[in-house]
Amino acid sequence: MQLIRGLHNIRQEHRACVATIGNFDGVHLGHRAILKALKMEAQRRQVKACVITFEPLPHEHFNSGEVPARLITLREKLLLLEQCGIDQVLCLPFGDRLSNISAEDFVQNILADGLGIHYLIVGDDFRFGYGRKGNFSHLCEMGKQCGFEVNDTETVTQGCGRISSTRIRDLLKSGNLKSAGQLLGGPFTMVGRVRPGQQLGRTLGFPTANIRVKHRILPMTGVFAVRVKMKGAAYDGVANLGVRPTVTSSRPLLEVHLLDFRGDLYGMDLTVEFIEKLRSEQKFASLDALRTAIAGDVEQARGIFGRKRN
Repeated sequence: MQLIRGLHNIRQEHRACVATIGNFDGVHLGHRAILKALKMEAQRRQVKACVITFEPLPHEHFNSGEVPARLITLREKLLLLEQCGIDQVLCLPFGDRLSNISAEDFVQNILADGLGIHYLIVGDDFRFGYGRKGNFSHLCEMGKQCGFEVNDTETVTQGCGRISSTRIRDLLKSGNLKSAGQLLGGPFTMVGRVRPGQQLGRTLGFPTANIRVKHRILPMTGVFAVRVKMKGAAYDGVANLGVRPTVTSSRPLLEVHLLDFRGDLYGMDLTVEFIEKLRSEQKFASLDALRTAIAGDVEQARGIFGRKRN
């Protein structure tokens, strides 16, 4: 899959494609329905399937206060889009210039002149352009003028309502990882490279792989039973996601302890799947109390993984 960073990097081989537009935060089942339809259309027309997305996300640009937590980083999004069979991604920097572009200029400059698209598919609630004034009917009219076809997809629902990134965030925050995973199409996952840390876990008898969290606002915090994948192998583990209040840390960190594992993990890329929440983060009175709590977390995780294998 090719990543095109910015409109100025579009080349002739990127043009004449079919496309969709969105944040695709989480690449959940609702998103995947759009991606599947896009891929089918690309195969029918024998052209490339292109996703147009933004960095930062539009709501991160407009909201000067606390913004919703991201479900995935840009790197994780690109990995998931590639797994869905997307051929290329146009990542547009979202700042003052793009936020002030009119709906008409967005279509003309990016979709028509930029990518030369043949076909566009969007969600049924899609809005675009300055002040979000562009809607689906507006897009259809401009598509006719610019020579491309526009289609929409019906809302994908599950259980009590629409599948959305907001709904998934709410489920994660409440600790309902199972329901969140059903909407995502798999466990909530974080990907990262192991970095050197304070080696406090090793001192406590539970060595951890430390993964820095790019975004300070987390969709959830706590201690979790996790499954860790690296180099084609999978391991059971326990992870702490948060700010580690006992050691007065302020920067979010993902710490993972692999059960019954021996070896050096520094520099390794880990895929961490969150299976079940064990408890919330808490501040302990001493390191001995923390050690006791971690030992309990490990035993609880062993029980969870034992049940899932039976």
